[in-house]
Amino acid sequence: MPHKASAGPLCTRDSLASDLRALGLKPGETVLVHSSLSSLGWVCGGPVVVVMALLDVLGDEGTLVVPTYSGSNSDPAHWGNRPVPEAWWADIRAAMPPFHARTTPTLGVGVVPETVRTWPGALRSRHPQTSFAAVGPRAADIVDGHALDCRFGERSPLARLEEGGARILLLGTDFASCTAFHLAEYRVPGLKADNSFAVMTARGRRWRTVRDTAISDDRFDELGAAFERDGAVVSGEVGGTVGRLFGLAEAVAYAEEWLAGQRPRAARG
Repeated sequence: MPHKASAGPLCTRDSLASDLRALGLKPGETVLVHSSLSSLGWVCGGPVVVVMALLDVLGDEGTLVVPTYSGSNSDPAHWGNRPVPEAWWADIRAAMPPFHARTTPTLGVGVVPETVRTWPGALRSRHPQTSFAAVGPRAADIVDGHALDCRFGERSPLARLEEGGARILLLGTDFASCTAFHLAEYRVPGLKADNSFAVMTARGRRWRTVRDTAISDDRFDELGAAFERDGAVVSGEVGGTVGRLFGLAEAVAYAEEWLAGQRPRAARG
């Protein structure tokens, strides 16, 4: 039986680095990357080579940051995707493993972030659901102090990235993946919601519930399209996909204004 040929193009460490440089990624900068490995084509060496290419371009003075979310550490009562019977909820809350920065795997963000999470020297923030991992000289400044009741707000790595002039690279993903837009949500009056997870404390494992800003990626695709139309995004081919590069602070400022005007008042409280 004939085998289906692998989808191209063929991507190597050198070819990806060349494409990233042509896009405008520069040595010494800090970049938050949202990625889809499969969109690049056939990558010789897989996700490890993608990380190598990014670090090659950033150099020793640059810092690579990725989302390393673990959203399954949450209240099963709110699991809309693959829900479980209500009779299980109490047992799940009692048995859910607590978040551990070194061992808790990523979920739903692709294989490149998981590769960065386990990279030599990588540091990871401590939020049990919405952590970020970073490699480079600014890693500690970015990931330290991620508050349990602040998934994406002022006490999260997103705010530290904004302060440091970071840029965002969407590598084969669309604006629905642009986490930085959530930082704008924290700055637009909105609803609060309870958020629960398992954590380790000085007294051992605990199930914690905190009050946090309610978040939603609803209409982020529209928001991103408007942001891109206004000319703030550089785009170009990286392997077999489109890479988009833009300033994080600029994206957040644009999102603050857009969300305030475009989202229904009921969603903002």
